[in-house]
Amino acid sequence: MKLEATGKRLARSFFQRSSVIVARDLIGCYFKVGSLVVRIVETEAYVGDGTDPASHGHNGETPRNRVMFGPPAHLYVYRSYGIHFCANIVCGDRPPQAFLLRAAEPVDGEVVMRNNRGLTKDAPMHSILRGPGNFCQALGITLVDNGASVLSGPFSLHAPRKSDTAFKVGVSSRIGI
Repeated sequence: MKLEATGKRLARSFFQRSSVIVARDLIGCYFKVGSLVVRIVETEAYVGDGTDPASHGHNGETPRNRVMFGPPAHLYVYRSYGIHFCANIVCGDRPPQAFLLRAAEPVDGEVVMRNNRGLTKDAPMHSILRGPGNFCQALGITLVDNGASVLSGPFSLHAPRKSDTAFKVGVSSRIGI
């Protein structure tokens, strides 16, 4: 899929809203990393107002989470359990807020994503980008990308096309928090 076949690139104002709203509105949007394109199917919002103990911003700013306290529309990438990278996008009218990119479906570059994950061509397509660690591995996102803008450069987010089938969005509370 050519980038032009996706919807309009999302502007900073899209991200200057509550992480809960932005996370829901991103379902069905396109995320582009270089030549790779995916359609977002699952996100998870984090609010750093002191009410969300799962938020990396809950206990204040640290060198690790500093990006969350900056302007919206930047990647906050961290290593989870010393193994996987996880990618969030900072948002909100007051930081620290972000949402986790949990899962997506491949649109363009599936072979590269499979190779990045070490998957065979027989592996189910839904397994390529299922889970935040797999999402980052498939797209080659690492700590080097922490702080990168999604408004310019190799990362971008695009609205769904008018011809896209809309997703039914399910909302749930966190498990284990």
